[in-house]
Amino acid sequence: MSPYTDERIAQLAAGLESDRVERRRSVDDGKAIRRNICAFANDLPGHGEAGILLIGVEDDGRVSDARIDDELLDRLTAARDDGDITPMPSLVVEKRRLDDGEVAVVFVEPARDPPVRYRGRAWVRVGPTVRPATAYDEARLAERRRAGDLPFDMRPCESASLSDLDEGTLRQQYLPAAVAPEVLEADSRPLEMQLRSLRLLGGTGSSPVRGALLAFARDPLEWLPGAYVQFFRVAGREVTDPVLDQKRFTGRVAEVLLDLEQVLRLDIRMRTQIAGVERELRQPDYPIRALRQLAGNAVMHRRYETNAPIRVYRYDDRVEITSPGGLFGRVGEDGFGEGVTDYRNPLVAEIMSRLGFARRFGVGIPLARKALEANGNPPPEFSFSHNRVTAVVRAAP
Repeated sequence: MSPYTDERIAQLAAGLESDRVERRRSVDDGKAIRRNICAFANDLPGHGEAGILLIGVEDDGRVSDARIDDELLDRLTAARDDGDITPMPSLVVEKRRLDDGEVAVVFVEPARDPPVRYRGRAWVRVGPTVRPATAYDEARLAERRRAGDLPFDMRPCESASLSDLDEGTLRQQYLPAAVAPEVLEADSRPLEMQLRSLRLLGGTGSSPVRGALLAFARDPLEWLPGAYVQFFRVAGREVTDPVLDQKRFTGRVAEVLLDLEQVLRLDIRMRTQIAGVERELRQPDYPIRALRQLAGNAVMHRRYETNAPIRVYRYDDRVEITSPGGLFGRVGEDGFGEGVTDYRNPLVAEIMSRLGFARRFGVGIPLARKALEANGNPPPEFSFSHNRVTAVVRAAP
């Protein structure tokens, strides 16, 4: 619950708009709502306090006739969760009753790692107005980053502790894979110090970093709600066709990848080709090696700040793998998959490599292309936006 009383909210509703207060009559203009949330999260003036968005208030400060119900509150909350604003903002949505009616209030906390962007563009408030951030604005915001300069997967999660990690998995699987046997045998340090040397713990205490929670937490979804894979088997070629099967793969990153591969293997149909009189060749619609590479690529490079999952859709004629988050760093659409590499999640990439899911960096897509060609499939198709990358693999003709 916010520390702001109803009396204080009424004063803000009746007062002038500022770089911390915005009034909106309704939620009809979803883009304007999201631009304001983005601007409050950026906190260009540096107040260090929440920005306040009041819904159901006229320009003159009177409470409007907008209906403040659960549907409206859900629409406001969706502005945080739909992936259009990145990194995901921290906000609280409340319904408040004032003397002349009800209003919805959105409290938006300043981001720890600005600039925050709405559909790829940073927005800021200058007085009561919202405008796109200039290059100078973005430089100011970037200068505020301290620990936030770390990649997301290497930032400590202060609310988690060492006890939230599965010690058995760490000792039996990861430490032997990450440290030479003779070095591990001679290492008498406590587990906490060993994990800190492997960058799995951060901060001043024993807080696991987010990449460690993804790979070794007892329940990764408690800390990373979108860290799962949603699988659909569709009877047809359109997303509106009947769904034959659906599964939700959760757990540690290794478990998710293994479970997904098993389902993809079982779901692949075999085609029979007759060569001559005596020889019969059985060839799959899709080579599992290609699907494994593309799925692993999605897990490694996706944006984990969002609650959106990776989606794997299996149609009659193709497989689509959609990963949250657009292209990162030096990787662009031109020459995508041609050897230029950059890592949104360097620790996740390191963990996957040590656990055997990424033997070589930068060759996943070339290996997928090679496997598809050898099986007679068309080359993979890729599409990009500011918040997703989609790979499409079509069945062999």
